[in-house]
Amino acid sequence: MPIIQSVERALKILNLFDEQTTELKITEISSQLNLNKSTVHSLLKTLQVNHYIEQDLETGKYKLGLKLFERGNLVINSLDIRTIAKKYLQDLSAETGHTLHLVVLSGKEGVYIDKVAGTSATIVYSRIGKRISLHCSGVGKVLIAFKKEFELNELLKDYQYFKRTPNTLTNEEDFRKELHRVKEQGYAIDNEENEPGVFCVAVPVWDHNREVIAAISVSMPAPRAESELDTVVSRLKQVGEEVSRKMGCQQIFI
Repeated sequence: MPIIQSVERALKILNLFDEQTTELKITEISSQLNLNKSTVHSLLKTLQVNHYIEQDLETGKYKLGLKLFERGNLVINSLDIRTIAKKYLQDLSAETGHTLHLVVLSGKEGVYIDKVAGTSATIVYSRIGKRISLHCSGVGKVLIAFKKEFELNELLKDYQYFKRTPNTLTNEEDFRKELHRVKEQGYAIDNEENEPGVFCVAVPVWDHNREVIAAISVSMPAPRAESELDTVVSRLKQVGEEVSRKMGCQQIFI
């Protein structure tokens, strides 16, 4: 399948922006993409006319436009699972005081599609639309632990085990062992592997084809994990099963 170079370059420009990099000069974009300024200027102008990029008239810097927000909301609103799971997330958050997340797999990462903030602590690392690594998150482990062997092999091919904290798994052998444990027990934990001080428990959501289509997690302050783990796991599994049935899964085997 042929790649249209101009489209690819425009998408690469959009991908330069993230939480840490919200604005860029044209010279910075040119340098990072190794393109001359005239080419970058033409691409930016096209994106700007279509409202995918905006320019600050005072600084001359570019930032993402509201059109991306509009399109992102269309995608999120089309995900029925978000609508179905919402009340369960809200109820469990109110019951436990903890933060609930709903995450789906996108490529080799998870993507937060919903979040209900708890009252026990502010979880600042997550937000709707943000991506999260698979190897250091409960939701990431759950999303791939039940994959067929050939699918898992493809996901882990050239996978990068970035070290987030001292507890992060940093190699495939350990990660596969962890995924096997997740598959056996039916849930995953993130023991301060992604964010210091934060402990997470995650369970899968299944569809009518017995495929894992999402993960639901509870995030809590790490010091509370030992005393609350059993209760949280039990309630979270109930929620996962209820949402799975709403998604057409007639029988849960884990």
